[in-house]
Amino acid sequence: MTPPERAQTQTARRSAQTATLAEIAREAGVSAPTVSKVLNGRADVAPATRNRVEELLRAHGYRRRRAESTRSPLVDLVFHEMESAWALEVIRGVENVARDAGLSVVLSESAGRLTPGRSWADQVAARRPHGVILVLSELDESQRALLTSRSIPFVVMDPAGDPGSDVPSIGATNWQGGLAATRHLVDLGHRRIGAITGPSRMMCSRARIDGYRAALETAGVPVDPALIRNGDFHHESGYRLGLELLRRPDRPTAVFAGNDLQALGLYEAARELGLRVPEDLSVVGFDDLPVARWVGPPLTTVRQPLTEMAEAAARLVLELGRGDETTPAATRVELATSLVVRSSTAAPAGS
Repeated sequence: MTPPERAQTQTARRSAQTATLAEIAREAGVSAPTVSKVLNGRADVAPATRNRVEELLRAHGYRRRRAESTRSPLVDLVFHEMESAWALEVIRGVENVARDAGLSVVLSESAGRLTPGRSWADQVAARRPHGVILVLSELDESQRALLTSRSIPFVVMDPAGDPGSDVPSIGATNWQGGLAATRHLVDLGHRRIGAITGPSRMMCSRARIDGYRAALETAGVPVDPALIRNGDFHHESGYRLGLELLRRPDRPTAVFAGNDLQALGLYEAARELGLRVPEDLSVVGFDDLPVARWVGPPLTTVRQPLTEMAEAAARLVLELGRGDETTPAATRVELATSLVVRSSTAAPAGS
């Protein structure tokens, strides 16, 4: 294309973009500067006006051109909660990639909610980071549209639910991990194998317990619903639900805990009841947090490559932000889990 032709094309594009913004302003009954304020995430716009303009931006399919976006040297990392060493492994992975790219990481927490609040989305739009990584979280339709209209890419790590085919995500082979953990206990000779799951609303938790069931069924061991408890991935639920299981007259000889924190709570419950691990009770966790190697006895667990998952999510969101044409717009990546056998599992007593 010759320079005059390129200039004409660019002028036409600018005119089309301007006409679209003018039309949005006219339909919304506001001025063009007000539309610009909404696009830039400015706070000095009435909520009703902002909502009306956002709706029209979505209806017109408006998307800020990347050349117009002055990005801040940031990556937003959003957790539904940050109360454990699990989060530290994720932060480490994102920091590794961000640091190499000359970027800083902004941490946010949605206080246990799987979807961040609207104010968070407005703040992100105003910051204009290079990208957003959501951990065990998700966006509603309006939040997705807001980030898309600002050309702010986002990736979901370890999705809480089904993120949809159009949302890039990084996960792990949770079903395979649950299968491997339970199969290890079956191979040791256990037949009464309990489970303490994570929240049923989380896809990773459902996949792990499905793997547990598949291992039992494949081995011809009946799945006993009385030996399954729904936890919340915290130490306290491992302790409380562990007491319930271990006080049963027909208590399990082994328990698969949905994560390492619940496994440690189960350790505490066993000690309180005078049971020894692994002589009286075998325990398998999930995640392979650093603490799993140092507890007594060291915990057999399923390694979830948290740092590597976080690094992959950070690399993906930066690739999407660069507009790398070799990167699919919607990508679903699952990193492999693996069983790490330590000293918390053994054959059942008397076998």
